[in-house]
Amino acid sequence: MSIFHLAYHVDDLDRARGFYGGLLGCQEGRSTETWVDFNFFGHQISLHLGPVFATAKTGKVGDHMVPMPHLGVILPQGDWRALADRLEAAGVDFTIAPTTRFAGEPGEQSTMFFHDPAGNPIEIKGFADMSGVFAT
Repeated sequence: MSIFHLAYHVDDLDRARGFYGGLLGCQEGRSTETWVDFNFFGHQISLHLGPVFATAKTGKVGDHMVPMPHLGVILPQGDWRALADRLEAAGVDFTIAPTTRFAGEPGEQSTMFFHDPAGNPIEIKGFADMSGVFAT
């Protein structure tokens, strides 16, 4: 699979470094006084100082209304569980707490939603069977 690149705004690079680097464990890459890159679970995100985009809970997925737009990543189930445990222990305020959706159906997945310090919504999914990521 290809590596994606996504650039978006944050309002404080030091808080972003603490969140993405410290809490999520993403390795920091290049940076200047106005932006910083991170290895976001194998993908490149570039966080630039600027006005954060507006989001709203307008995406209906299963029984949940999820924030749109949002970014995220899909992890193997064990990695997802370890991250969920770390975020819960850190007292992260979840928009959607770690849960399983579509149980017993094609595409069964674990998910959690939370926001970075600038308010950008993030979804982390976990799959026990990665072949189910694109299940129909």
